[in-house]
Amino acid sequence: MFSGITDQKLAEDTIWRQANFDFLTGLPNRSMFHDRLEHELRKSRRSGLPLALMFIDIDHFKEVNDTLGHDTGDKLLREVAARLSACIRQADTVARLGGDEFTVILGELDDLDSVERVAHAMLAALAEPFAIKSETLYLSGSIGITLFPHDATDVDTLLKNADQAMYAAKNRGRNQFGYFMQSMQRAAQKKMRTLSDLRAALALDQLRVLYQPIVELASGRIRKAEALLRWEHPLRGPVSPAEFIPLAEESGLIISIGDWVFQQAFHQAMRWRGSIDPEFQISVNMSPAQFRRHSPGASHACHPPHVRAHPVLGRYVGTEIVVEITEGMLMESTHNIREQLLSFRESGIQMSIDDFGTGYSSLSYLKKFHIDYLKIDQSFVLKMVAGSDDLALCEAIVVMGHKLGIKVIAEGVETQEQRDLLTAAGCDFGQGYLFSRPQTAPQFDILLRSHNHCA
Repeated sequence: MFSGITDQKLAEDTIWRQANFDFLTGLPNRSMFHDRLEHELRKSRRSGLPLALMFIDIDHFKEVNDTLGHDTGDKLLREVAARLSACIRQADTVARLGGDEFTVILGELDDLDSVERVAHAMLAALAEPFAIKSETLYLSGSIGITLFPHDATDVDTLLKNADQAMYAAKNRGRNQFGYFMQSMQRAAQKKMRTLSDLRAALALDQLRVLYQPIVELASGRIRKAEALLRWEHPLRGPVSPAEFIPLAEESGLIISIGDWVFQQAFHQAMRWRGSIDPEFQISVNMSPAQFRRHSPGASHACHPPHVRAHPVLGRYVGTEIVVEITEGMLMESTHNIREQLLSFRESGIQMSIDDFGTGYSSLSYLKKFHIDYLKIDQSFVLKMVAGSDDLALCEAIVVMGHKLGIKVIAEGVETQEQRDLLTAAGCDFGQGYLFSRPQTAPQFDILLRSHNHCA
């Protein structure tokens, strides 16, 4: 009889633990976290002492899983949990909400300065190298902090506040902590409205693709264009890409929007190839999210299906488009991204490194992925004059590119002097307001016909 009671009690304990604790790290899970936070709030109301809630997100953790696999990622999360737990008092709580998100409850605080001491200790703990299998890994975290009763008095609002403060810390550069401020709530509400409007914008025909010419400097002919996304909001008017592109990337909308831009550019390039210039190309920017959406090894996973659906177009399939990526994406070079870059190459789609000179590209990567174009960042072009360091840098990039068999495009060309200096340096192409601002497709058609007829 006693054995039966013991077995039943063990079974009940097992069920309770599975319902309240994270199986991977052994930390309280989301359900237990809510219970403990409610309990600590009741204690703080009785004692009159404040409480702090932290929301911690591990920076760039997804790349660890993508690159080294989930087994390594799981081992890393267990070690992160242990290090965070070592930074708090016995009465406090570290919980894992899921993924790489953790929360910390610091209850009944006599000294609010202790909150910052804990935050600093956690950042320092995460900064220490992690030895996982044969790998030595380095991490950082972003921490958002909110206070009871100063910021909010209920569980849901406190958690939302800490989450917003964490994202603000990420946006400031990661590897830091920050406190919730009421302005974050207003910013979050505006962000939600903008995101909601953006979801509808594609269906409501509010998005436009404009085309900015890329001119062959030696001949003066427009040989290419860059496709640029614009949003005309019915109430706000033009919305800056600097505002809505990050939202699209964060929400995943960039995948459907990016495919739409790709499709528009592809078909427009085909029209201009057929009627004006049989070698005309359009450059399209691609986001890291578009590269990461499929599992590694997926054949041509990034290619919008309409690009692959025209075998009758023969040798022109793919060559109409130049995909622009950043130096950061090239250096990240996860297995998935490498697969996508190589699949582009197999399809004849050319590759361009955007804003070249502002990142940390390795020359070996330029050859490894057979990069076709380097786009000199406009920051080097805008202040370029004869004898300047900026001109010397541009000349060096041109020489290096040509030695590697890569053509060079200069962005931000606004004056005739800049054009002349770049032409003398042997730069292949120029793009900027000197030649034209971005144009609608009908406007660009007129510009392309008249410009190339006269050149």
